[in-house]
Amino acid sequence: MLPPQFNQHGLLPPKDYEVSFFQLRKSLLVLGPVDKSSTWDVEWRGHLVDNLEIMVKQLWKVGIENIYIDGSFLEDKDHPGDIDGYFECKWIDIASGRLEQELNLLDPPKVWTWDPKSRRIDLATGTKQLPMWHAYHVEFYPHYHQLSGITDKYGNELMFPAAFRQSTRENMAKGVVKIKNE
Repeated sequence: MLPPQFNQHGLLPPKDYEVSFFQLRKSLLVLGPVDKSSTWDVEWRGHLVDNLEIMVKQLWKVGIENIYIDGSFLEDKDHPGDIDGYFECKWIDIASGRLEQELNLLDPPKVWTWDPKSRRIDLATGTKQLPMWHAYHVEFYPHYHQLSGITDKYGNELMFPAAFRQSTRENMAKGVVKIKNE
């Protein structure tokens, strides 16, 4: 289960929290901490979880079990922009295109791609985002023992498991959530 509060830095205390969608919807990540502000956006956070569930169920259907979420959604932030995540898979499933193809067969908007050419500008932020972000405000990346593009406080590039367990804003250890198949 998730703790009832964020730590003094607005982060989940360092740990891997394994939760179901039912538990996630009843947690501080959606409903807010006990001392939440009046601007805590429960409706938006619930919407993000609904979208997350669509994508996670597609991953489960193709045999992906280890799925983790992170980002501003796991922080004491009233209105996170999205949910970030990664999942563990085999390199060959990405390199062959098999995983992308199977996922797009399940997804009506066909958003499963990591091709940089597929990124489009989000007019609100001016940043280029993947199709999955535009459709769901969720961004998942495959992890098959590769670097993440995120660095530690010494400038060393981290793999997804290590990168997701540190706050990029403050270079502090933080918790992540593993989605449990109910």
